[in-house]
Amino acid sequence: MIGYVTLGTNDLARAHAFYAPLFEILHLAPYYQDETVVTWGDLDDETVPRFYVCLPYDDAPATVGNGTMTALRVPAASGVDDLYALALKNGGSDEGVPGFRPELYGERFYVGYVRDPDGNKLAFVCYDGKSNP
Repeated sequence: MIGYVTLGTNDLARAHAFYAPLFEILHLAPYYQDETVVTWGDLDDETVPRFYVCLPYDDAPATVGNGTMTALRVPAASGVDDLYALALKNGGSDEGVPGFRPELYGERFYVGYVRDPDGNKLAFVCYDGKSNP
């Protein structure tokens, strides 16, 4: 359903340094990069959504969308923990420690929330957290 996600940044080098280690863990390779954009994706599978971080085309400052969030799916709850910790280590900020959110899907929905250095909200999510510790 999703072709790609694009988030704006005011510092492309900082955004690249933040996202590159996260996507390495998610096995998404650098797809394209120039002086205005960095992209990750699956080089062997065009159906996997791509992720873009870019300087705004209109040259205005990048801003955060209120209520906007990008969820990055991982196969195991331990991956949520790892990505959350790595995001905080690389300049992200906490928006909700990893854990089960039983009000949504019972003891399966395991998620952690962060903001990137530009303030964009991310979720690292596992839909089968109980069976994949």
